[in-house]
Order: sequence, then C-alpha cells, then structure tokens
Amino acid sequence: MSTAVFPGTFDPITNGHIDIAQRAAALFDHLVVAVYAHPIKTLLFTPDERLKLAQEVFKDWPNVTVETYDGLTVDMARKKGAKAIIRGLRVVGDFEFEFQMALMNRTLAPEVESVCLLTTKEYYFLSSSIVKEVAKLNGNISELVPPHVVTALDEKIRELGEEAEDRIKIITMRD
Repeated sequence: MSTAVFPGTFDPITNGHIDIAQRAAALFDHLVVAVYAHPIKTLLFTPDERLKLAQEVFKDWPNVTVETYDGLTVDMARKKGAKAIIRGLRVVGDFEFEFQMALMNRTLAPEVESVCLLTTKEYYFLSSSIVKEVAKLNGNISELVPPHVVTALDEKIRELGEEAEDRIKIITMRD
C-alpha cells in the first residue's frame, strides 16, 4: 500500500489545498493530510481548530486521514511509512522554496520522495494569507474555501477583534 503525506499549516484550508489533496489521493492508496501544529509563524487558528477544519473537508474521503504533527515532516513521513511528501506549486517563488526543502528532505530521508503537483489554474493566486486578508475586510471568500471555513473565519475574526487584525497583518507582511 503506497502512502503519501501532504503537510501544511492549513491556516485555513483552502480550495487550492483541497485540489492538491484530491489529485494526490488519486495517485496514492493512502494520503495523510498532516497539519503542522507549531510552525515558526503567526497563525490565526489553533492546531486543534485547523485539524477540525481539515477533518470536516476529508471526512468522506475513504483513503484520506487528517492529523497534526510537530517536528520534521520527514519524521512524520517515516512514522506513516510514506513513500512521498506532497507539495503544491503555485508560482515561480514556490518552486525555489520547495526545491530547497526537497533537497533537505532528501538529505534527511533519501527513501522519501518529494512530489510537487502544479496548482490548478483557478487557484494560482490563492493562499491562506490572501483568504484571511479578504475575510478580514469583509470580502466574499465563498469560492475560495469550503462553507464551514467561511463560517469559522468569520467567527474567529469577530472573536479576536483587533487581535485578529494584528495577526493577519503580520501574516500577510511575511508572504
């Protein structure tokens, strides 16, 4: 049985992430959507909230599981017996970062391949950061994320008030 790991912060999960997961799930017997719990960046949602949002998306996908992890992605891949780490590529800038990451992962775990899938053209522009910025400014994100994510973003932004605005500002400045 071939297994792949699709890691990310998924803050929040977008239709672009789902597109990559759908295509990866068709290539492998089992896909683990791996929500990175504690990255070195500012996030809007907690690890548990991000996990639940992703689990809702994939709840009816028979060969997809969702879980959180900490540490190196290659260690997660080894733990799951994965043959590959799935990454999505949107723009040229993604390629440079993913190329470096793939080379490091190959150094750490030569038995695990990096598989990059090109984003579908409808999602070239899409990132979690952009979704959060548009949501903060009351823009329509209904075609960019699943309905339950629209609701979760609205609730989180209202709950955090100015703190949400500060977090989103920090996030978008980094991207």
